Amino acid sequence: MGDADVHGSGTAGEGRVPPPGDAPTGARPAEDPAGGEHGQGTPATAGVDRVFLALERELAVFLRRARAQSGEMAREVHPELEPAAYGLFVRLDDAGPQRATELAGYFGVGKATMSRQLRALEDLGLVARDPDPADGRASLVRLTDEGRNRFRRVRDARRERYVRKLADWDRTEVAELARLLNHFNVRFEG
Repeated sequence: MGDADVHGSGTAGEGRVPPPGDAPTGARPAEDPAGGEHGQGTPATAGVDRVFLALERELAVFLRRARAQSGEMAREVHPELEPAAYGLFVRLDDAGPQRATELAGYFGVGKATMSRQLRALEDLGLVARDPDPADGRASLVRLTDEGRNRFRRVRDARRERYVRKLADWDRTEVAELARLLNHFNVRFEG
């Protein structure tokens, strides 16, 4: 399914949050099950701030695409990986070795889920566990050389795709997007 299939017509200007009362050029307002349009005073949206409705809609599209891309990236690292594995690679590459409990907390998943995901990566030789020097009873999870090399090759290709897709953006816009996403992520931690 292409980008246009997921979110309207794919016209330029979509994805930008409109000022209150304005709709983005070429965007189609979300339809209300009762037949009206959101933000038009229908019972489904009466009293709801349209800016936050637009934010919710754009985040839903962004997250759907991000999940699909993470699945593709994980399979490029290794064909047997599930989509969640790509995020683990990103975190371990950025932050270095970590306890499984730290990883579970960071991603907001249970210890059992994290343990299962890490075991699958260990079985493929992409991560390894070493004793934690601060606590001999615990272990630290790290990328193996094979895991790091595979991940970085895929990550670099992904970044090149971002560069191509955003080639017509001013670098200050890209920096502002990164800053706002970071601000959003920090706000929702914990």
